[in-house]
Amino acid sequence: MTNVTFKAFLSSDICIINTISMKYIIVGAVAGGASTAARLRRLDEHAEIIIFEKGAYISYANCGLPYYIGNVITDRNKLFVQTAGAFNQRFNIDVRVQTEVMSVNAEEHTITAKNLVTGEEYVERYDKLVLSPGAEPIRPPLPGITNEGIFTLRNVKDTDFIKAYVDKKSVKKAVVIGAGFIGLEMAENLHGLGLEVSVIEMGSQILAPVDFPIAAMVQQHIRSKGVELFLNNAVTGFEKNGEKLLVNLKTGNSLEADVVILSIGVKPDTRLAVGAGLEIGDARGIKVNEYLQTSNPDIYAVGDAIEFTNPITGQSLVTYLAGPANKQGRICANNIVLGNVQKYNGSINTAIVKVFDMTVAAAGTAVKHLKFSNIKHIVSTTHNGAHAGYYPGAGQMTMQIAFDPETGQLYSAQIAGYEGVDKRIDLLSSIIKRKSTIYELIELEHAYAPPFSSAKDPVNMAGFVAENILLERLHIFYWNEMDQINNDDIFIDVRREDEYQKGRIEGAINIPVDEIRNRLNEIPKDKNVFIYCEAGLRGYLAQRILLQNGYASVKNLSGGYKLWKAATEERDFADALHLSNA
Repeated sequence: MTNVTFKAFLSSDICIINTISMKYIIVGAVAGGASTAARLRRLDEHAEIIIFEKGAYISYANCGLPYYIGNVITDRNKLFVQTAGAFNQRFNIDVRVQTEVMSVNAEEHTITAKNLVTGEEYVERYDKLVLSPGAEPIRPPLPGITNEGIFTLRNVKDTDFIKAYVDKKSVKKAVVIGAGFIGLEMAENLHGLGLEVSVIEMGSQILAPVDFPIAAMVQQHIRSKGVELFLNNAVTGFEKNGEKLLVNLKTGNSLEADVVILSIGVKPDTRLAVGAGLEIGDARGIKVNEYLQTSNPDIYAVGDAIEFTNPITGQSLVTYLAGPANKQGRICANNIVLGNVQKYNGSINTAIVKVFDMTVAAAGTAVKHLKFSNIKHIVSTTHNGAHAGYYPGAGQMTMQIAFDPETGQLYSAQIAGYEGVDKRIDLLSSIIKRKSTIYELIELEHAYAPPFSSAKDPVNMAGFVAENILLERLHIFYWNEMDQINNDDIFIDVRREDEYQKGRIEGAINIPVDEIRNRLNEIPKDKNVFIYCEAGLRGYLAQRILLQNGYASVKNLSGGYKLWKAATEERDFADALHLSNA
């Protein structure tokens, strides 16, 4: 349906819906559920709307919980976007907190609810039902997991328990299990409270949604803060040792802790959907169509519990992000009231996280998932200052993009840096979502002043490099492809001599780019030539000189020495740990 048609529905149906009294029930009152309820009321003033929430709070800032624990947010009340009373007063919606929906009878159009305070159970009828139960934290049945001092963080109640425990128990050591977004936010905030923090991650890297080279740069930053990272490691159980907890690892070692945060992950809460006979998809979420309608036409679903088709890979996925959930709520309400008039086009999982002084962001499909889906792609990595180099504080950001080798369609973007990461990922996300190409990166017009950007923004620069690759003006190889280089090839470090002396890739000779024209006699034309510099630009300049002087095979290291060093150090670190675990 076009936007013009949708607007016509929105305007013409208002008078119709006012003549029909409908009853809408929504299960779950955080991002998706609260957004659906508010939009329903804006579209239908006369409907009866009931929203059930098994917790004590609605519409709270879930993403702000770690920062309240860490005293970055000091006023607890600021976590609440709306209270149940205020929501009822403004929207005339019956908000029932601490009331759990126990079951759904889809044939009878009823739900059974239980007041968790009084124990009373009762039945409510609905015309349309919206499921927004969210996701539930994974809590594996490990020995000792019920010991005092072991927490998950999913809601306000969890937050209050953790904060009270940390404040009152003179906690000094914390172990965070899981190095995803929430795990790293908790590690940072506990570290900010003065605790000694260790992070345990079963995988070989932190932040599973990003690719290893970007994760490697952030891992080094985390280590620089004195936080211990235990990668390629698994927890086998917990024990009490006096007042302390022992976190037992697969290696046979143990870590001592005063408090443990489980951040292993979450899974869609599909209990009600399964009980109602609704279809569950391949990703184990509630299956919905493009209108957010379940397999039952009178039941819709939004938020963390649903799965939908990935716009890039075409595969089903679940996303646990507040932004998509809020947008789904609005679209869902439109479709309920106006009759499936607006499609949900899926999410590309645009996400961002603060990790101590760094910011990490991603949008689209990571390279590892493109490979898994057999989608042909090219990867390019660039390093640029967040703003003009002559203006103080121009911290570097590393930007990795992946794109189609023929059309240039942008598939993904990942950034690790300091300031300005957020606005760049938003630009890149928009381009990915619209299935546009790297050529748009080149033409993108941005606001420029020295404190904010450069005349050629890092996004533009990523586009320039990608275009050079597609036009075969730039031939690249990657940090993990050093085995391409054999003894018959020429391997050149084109940085200055002082940079070369401080650290280099084994086997490289040093011919600075500014000297290369005068030293062509040292580089045989019948050999394969591999080049690198610190970030990639000088290597590209040297490559252009050689190609235009009769050299047939010249490749430049994408991301340069900077990326190679971070990635290989972290890979070697992980490999060594993995061997010790075997």
